[in-house]
Amino acid sequence: MVAAEVTAGVAAESAPVEFTAFHPTHKADPYAVYQRVREARPLCPFMLGDIPVTVLTRYADCEAVLQSDDWVHGYDAGISPFRDGAASAPRSFLRMDPPDHTRLRGLVNKAFTPRIVNQMAPGIQALADRLVDDALATGSLDVISGYAALIASATLGHLLGVPDDVGASLRGWALAIARGTDPDNLLTEAELVARRQATQDFQAYFEELIAQRRANPTDDLISRMAAARDRDDALSELELLGVSSLLVVAGMETSINYVGSAVLSLLRHPDQLALLRARPELLPSAVEEVLRYDPPTQFTMRTACRRTELAGHTFARGDGVLLVSAAAGRDPAAFTDPDRFDITRYHGPRPARRHLGFSVGIHFCLGAPLARIEAAAAIGALVRRTTTLELAVDEAELVYLPSLIHRALATLPVRVR
Repeated sequence: MVAAEVTAGVAAESAPVEFTAFHPTHKADPYAVYQRVREARPLCPFMLGDIPVTVLTRYADCEAVLQSDDWVHGYDAGISPFRDGAASAPRSFLRMDPPDHTRLRGLVNKAFTPRIVNQMAPGIQALADRLVDDALATGSLDVISGYAALIASATLGHLLGVPDDVGASLRGWALAIARGTDPDNLLTEAELVARRQATQDFQAYFEELIAQRRANPTDDLISRMAAARDRDDALSELELLGVSSLLVVAGMETSINYVGSAVLSLLRHPDQLALLRARPELLPSAVEEVLRYDPPTQFTMRTACRRTELAGHTFARGDGVLLVSAAAGRDPAAFTDPDRFDITRYHGPRPARRHLGFSVGIHFCLGAPLARIEAAAAIGALVRRTTTLELAVDEAELVYLPSLIHRALATLPVRVR
């Protein structure tokens, strides 16, 4: 159903200026399509199911929209052409506009400090090291389920104050909700039902947890958010649920998907893997390069809130765009030799232009510091503690999950020594 609905919006593959990147045949590598569209038609009309939108593939255009107040999410104002998949659930501030976005982000910022994040680093690194040691004992590892997912669920559970035995439920909810962040008209009925059930289960669990933390605060993010104040303006229960949902999906699934992309990128470029082993000081740069080269989030959506101009085109109020930040990361106008995976790109006194992997502007990723710590721990442990790291299957056998927004490997089996 999804393939049929997406395919209905595009022309045959023989038309190189049409945006066909969402077709299942391009799931393993959408970047060739991004390049063709960017070179021939950087502002490309596209039918997202039955919604007419414009696809943006150039870095300058994507960055301009993300930093302009001419462009909003537009759900609360009722002008967005996109169907709000979160309409039946508490919406996080990820899809809010000012002033609500400003208020909620400011409140959460108070409970999400650098000190709290940095205190978590040793525990994350210790867990990554232990998981790699366990893998070395058997010689094999599924980087997704046996490594990245365990690190992400433990990190998020510790941050939010969720017991370890709820970690598996968190992952299940996050998978269904993350899939549900794609536009509703591109989801099957089964996926809509799964999202609805996951949302209900998530809400039921976190409503009880929030009530417990309000009554008996502990040293976790839920307790700190419940106590957060901005003048006399507190986070309501509904807003706390929305923020918690954002942290579960963004803090868990994107971290898992990032580690999968990072390890696969290193395996595909053994020279870069060898360089990282030889020069561990390049690890922070490698983390940033993955976010440019093969980011876990491929695109986001915005709506014009007024008549505005972009790249010589006039957009009316209510017009929607897909900002394909993954395509922007390969734009040769912004990055030298953009299709080359280069872990030195963000190292040294003159690093490359900032990538859009964490967005820019008012929606810059609140969890970016924690994401960087988590990514560095996961990648660093695998590189530092192994002498052999190789795919355990043919690359053609790798399967990606069906989500369009999220670039997610289902599994990534490797051999380690």
